[in-house]
Amino acid sequence: MNTIELDQQFVASTYKRFPVEIVSGKGSLVQDANGKEYIDMGSGIAVSSFGVADELWIAAVEKQIHSVQHMSNLFYTAPCANLAKLLCEKTGMSKVFFSNSGAEANECAIKVARKWAAENKGPACSTIVTLKNSFHGRTLTTLAATGQDHFHELFQPLTPGFASFAVGDMDALKALCANGTVAAVLIELVQGEGGVIPLDPAFVKELDAYLKEQNILLMIDEVQTGNGRTGSLYAYMQYGLHPDVVSTAKGLAGGLPMGATLMSEKVCNVLSYGDHGSTFGGNPVAAAAAISVVERLTDDLLADVTRKSKLIRSLLEGAPGIESVTGLGLMIGIKTVKPAAEVLAACRESGVLCLTAKDKVRLLPALNIPDDLLIKAAEVIKQACA
Repeated sequence: MNTIELDQQFVASTYKRFPVEIVSGKGSLVQDANGKEYIDMGSGIAVSSFGVADELWIAAVEKQIHSVQHMSNLFYTAPCANLAKLLCEKTGMSKVFFSNSGAEANECAIKVARKWAAENKGPACSTIVTLKNSFHGRTLTTLAATGQDHFHELFQPLTPGFASFAVGDMDALKALCANGTVAAVLIELVQGEGGVIPLDPAFVKELDAYLKEQNILLMIDEVQTGNGRTGSLYAYMQYGLHPDVVSTAKGLAGGLPMGATLMSEKVCNVLSYGDHGSTFGGNPVAAAAAISVVERLTDDLLADVTRKSKLIRSLLEGAPGIESVTGLGLMIGIKTVKPAAEVLAACRESGVLCLTAKDKVRLLPALNIPDDLLIKAAEVIKQACA
């Protein structure tokens, strides 16, 4: 049996995989089992921040593997502590809890919000409000937080204590907050799975001011937008925000499982001994990998992400078969006249791997993708859309 047959027989059928087996790669080029080469415009859904087989990433991981690959959180390890320090210094946040995924990072954020609200506003204050069209994870609790009904249908009853409102509808938010039971509002600044839609800065500013007035926590889901993806270290920095809690994952460790929940001074001591934990959270190999990523997210690198974003958007916007281009940085959604799945298939045939988000083609290339590959991929995408 080949890999595809083995997968179909023995792996749970939760993914609609493309008919391609990737076996190797370097940077933004990957090869399949038949030797065909592709430009990777997805980077593992915004995970491989510096592409495949990045040498600095490999060196950091390999060095740590030869030291200690895992140690329980009953002991101290330098990579965990050093990564937490690095993240706090770069963000102005105060403490970090490490986990293994974006959903887990959001679960921790929710626990922080509920405990903080119970201690500061009373036990009845526990509701977490999110935006409609949002996506926050696939655990039962983060599904409940997700503002898309079709994610809820098969898994009732979901965790209670969540509500959502439409982007821009401040009256709806104020109505939800009127009875004093809202602990926090959790938002994505670019709704990734919802169609790569950035939030209007004017709405975000009004939301932030209202939450401060009401002493309600502002929590930002930076699972996909974080770690340089949008042209800043975290997207909230482009909106002039100082959130109480930030969750992130995906590109943080460049290909190893790692989530992080960053807590501001206001909430950094809410979690105490026994309140939360993770067997693999802060794993030294994953932390070493993350340090090798975060240290390279310099102002120059982030400026180059913004430049590349402008470059590819200039090539795509207004092209035949392309209705609109949305997003921020190298997180791009393309509304096409043809069905997105049809465009993806044509791109694969021509050696470019793309993704979808709802009815759009989604691009999440490595942050350091060379200009020539970006231009070549854009031309293939344009041809597929025309």
